[in-house]
Amino acid sequence: MTNQEAILHRYPAPLRQAAFGFGVRLGSSRLPHKSRPLADWRCQPLPTYGLDKAKFFKAALERAAPAPGSRDDVRELLSRRKSSFSGHCKWLLYNRAVPSLIQEGPQCGLVALWMAGSLLSLSQDVSLERIVQVALERGYTAQGEMFSAADMAQLAEELFQCRAELLSGGLEGENRGRILHHLTAGCPFLLPYDEDSNHEPCRRRGYKAHWAVVSGLLLGLRGGALSPACQEDGEIAGLFRPGLACPPPAPEDVLEIYLLSKQGKSWRPQLWSYRQAHESNAQLTDFCPKRAGDGKAYVVPAGGVRAGLCGKTVLLHPRTAQRALPQPAGPPPAPER
Repeated sequence: MTNQEAILHRYPAPLRQAAFGFGVRLGSSRLPHKSRPLADWRCQPLPTYGLDKAKFFKAALERAAPAPGSRDDVRELLSRRKSSFSGHCKWLLYNRAVPSLIQEGPQCGLVALWMAGSLLSLSQDVSLERIVQVALERGYTAQGEMFSAADMAQLAEELFQCRAELLSGGLEGENRGRILHHLTAGCPFLLPYDEDSNHEPCRRRGYKAHWAVVSGLLLGLRGGALSPACQEDGEIAGLFRPGLACPPPAPEDVLEIYLLSKQGKSWRPQLWSYRQAHESNAQLTDFCPKRAGDGKAYVVPAGGVRAGLCGKTVLLHPRTAQRALPQPAGPPPAPER
């Protein structure tokens, strides 16, 4: 096994297959196939650090992944997780699909904002390049990192003409009702949290601080609490989606809560326990020592990570008072057989 093969072997199989799919031959200087003129993919040692590594993963994931942002992704996710759901509940799904984008370098917050932007009813798209440019010009970031939820809220309002509501104190208490109402109305919010190796929330004191966009909600309701206006999914028994006249459930009828989220290191949506997300968000207190010693510049607010991210969320409200929002929806009903 050559050195390059040994390096590539350490990555998951889909990434290995995707890398070879570019037509790059290890141990050769041959260019990829003419139908895919990728001059930057001459046979060089595989990148192992910095932005080059991020670009390698992004390119590989783009080849390995299905069409991003598909509602089929949500259906597949819920089908895989079905066995973990309580059979005593009726499950009600609110979800508005957002596109996926793989980040390059420490751009997780800006990528999450870009994904959320698809739900903010703008007449024209705002590119990620524009988001990065404005964040740099305003002094919110040095490399794409965002350690201030307040700066994130200001950036969102400037670029997307939305109203950004900055919450403090975590996802529980009074904020819980506000967040659930926000999601059932079809609006997204931005969540800082500590990212585990599987991209789910964990508790690392802020050392793995990351951002996600939350655009959906799965509620486990007590028996008899489901409105007759809700429609059952055609493939997943016990899963319902709100109809046009379906009111949000009463708080006392909600037994379990999961958040549907996306973040910039995977095309796939994820389903997180509400409690898990709250606990991760509420313990973002410290700047990672490894990052502090890497010799790179970062913009960190006065008071550090604790002041900038701990217990903070950013609720994004489209400025469309004169125009009704599209009805939040779950997976489309399965075709009749």
